[in-house]
Amino acid sequence: MLVRNCAGGIVFNNDQVFLLKNEKGEWVFPKGVIKNGELPNEVALRRVKIEAGIDAEIISAAGRTNYEFYSVTRHKPVCNKIIWYIMKSLDDNYEVNKEENFVDGGYFDIDKAIQLVTYSQDKALLNLSYKKYKELVVV
Repeated sequence: MLVRNCAGGIVFNNDQVFLLKNEKGEWVFPKGVIKNGELPNEVALRRVKIEAGIDAEIISAAGRTNYEFYSVTRHKPVCNKIIWYIMKSLDDNYEVNKEENFVDGGYFDIDKAIQLVTYSQDKALLNLSYKKYKELVVV
């Protein structure tokens, strides 16, 4: 099994959170693979910028998730281990990067976002992150 260490961001703007819709129709958070010598927080900020066009700042660690899937292109199972950060966008601008195979995205109210998010562990992560965000940031 190929194990990939990744980092990503749960990006808030006031009472909304940013989600991306990938080519499989899944609603997810921006994230990417950590390569040699990179720091997880730098990767998370960079992937938020590349995938969503968002300038953000990290306000807290959010937690970790893992998931496994079979990679058809690699012909083997893959395990992604993701370090997540709670982020605050510096404005409400975004641009979904179609070249990264995202088909849609935007800021959503939390209740709507929890309905949209595809994976249950991401729903739980969003719920916990929003509570922590509300404690740390005056909206």
